[in-house]
Amino acid sequence: MNTSDNKATLSFSDGSTPIEFPIYKGTVGPDVIDIRKLYGATGKFTYDPGFMSTAACNSSITYIDGDKGELQYRGYPIEQLAVNADFMETCYLLLNGELPTGVEKDQFVETVTKHTMVHEQMQFFFRGFRRDAHPMSVLVGTVGALASFYHDSLDINDAKQREISAIRLIAKMPTLVAMAYKYSIGQPFMYPRNDLSYSANFMRMMFGNPCEEYKVNDVLVRALDRILILHADHEQNASTSTVRLAGSSGANPFACIAAGIACLWGPAHGGANEAALTMLKEIGTVDNIPAFIAQVKDKNSGVKLMGFGHRVYKNFDPRAKLMRETCHEVLEELGLQDDPLFKLAMELEKIALNDEYFVSRKLYPNVDFYSGIVQSALGIPVSLFTGIFAMARTIGWIAQWNEMIADPEQKIGRPRQLFVGATVRDVPPLAERK
Repeated sequence: MNTSDNKATLSFSDGSTPIEFPIYKGTVGPDVIDIRKLYGATGKFTYDPGFMSTAACNSSITYIDGDKGELQYRGYPIEQLAVNADFMETCYLLLNGELPTGVEKDQFVETVTKHTMVHEQMQFFFRGFRRDAHPMSVLVGTVGALASFYHDSLDINDAKQREISAIRLIAKMPTLVAMAYKYSIGQPFMYPRNDLSYSANFMRMMFGNPCEEYKVNDVLVRALDRILILHADHEQNASTSTVRLAGSSGANPFACIAAGIACLWGPAHGGANEAALTMLKEIGTVDNIPAFIAQVKDKNSGVKLMGFGHRVYKNFDPRAKLMRETCHEVLEELGLQDDPLFKLAMELEKIALNDEYFVSRKLYPNVDFYSGIVQSALGIPVSLFTGIFAMARTIGWIAQWNEMIADPEQKIGRPRQLFVGATVRDVPPLAERK
């Protein structure tokens, strides 16, 4: 973080003394005005609902340029990582800042693989949930409960213990997600296998059973791996900010990740791919698209085009292009090229990309538009879509949390407010209240 030669001057129309603020330059992206001394110097706060113009931290992990449609992990474009690296390499990169060498990757994969089992007593924890409990509810509970089983890695001021917790969370999240699914359908839990890759292991724990050997399909495993890479981190989004805010209080890493999962559960965040798939099913057929598009354009209809547009990206979501390719590969592998849902999605995409109403508003397809179709083709139930998202984003949350803990400038999060309630008043006796 370098200080710019320029300064920002805040002047007041009431004649108050102007105040100068330093401006910091990042390696890329907009400059930021350091307003930390604003309240002390003026007695005033800034007002920024949704933090649209506020940087709450400095970070060297993920960079997004929404106008250009760029996403980079540690400087590497997502388009290259999704093609030239697997999820374990991406995890190593996000955690350590550099891609691993062959030896470093082997050591990292072995370490993660050796930690994929969860404590046997976790089975009893699952039995406390109803069979129809939402998987995200189960994950919030079970991930938070990990702190009860691993007391030896809860000291957040010990870098080694933070590393151990990071490995445990990355390793055990697929096991817990698969257990949540198996529990919901009444099938026995499948123990992880150390001879399988991260994504193949998850597929087997999800869809295998003790009665027969699970056959690994490399195309489907690669598709899942790409989903995980594309969702691994996304800068200071709502769930990541939640993890950082929880972590700023000194909470243990398992509690912080559980908080992130709870935030991700929201339909405006992690539930967007589920909403996109639901929309396609409601449209039904290609013939119904014109009527649906007309409803979307009608402000009074309340109908929204799900899976298009993004809070940050004002261009084509770079992850969407990669997910679209994966979508084709999976459907071809499974013989679902004529799947009516996919045909409908492609036609809707074509219309939206050529219709001036959507083009002028830059409502391009985002990653959620395609990932829901891919996951559905893989056999993952809609209720578990956000669980897969949580499994992928865990590495981003952990990397961001770890960076925050090591940042000497980090303080406990404490947003301010613009108070618009009642002014001070006396409490009347009960008999006098009307």
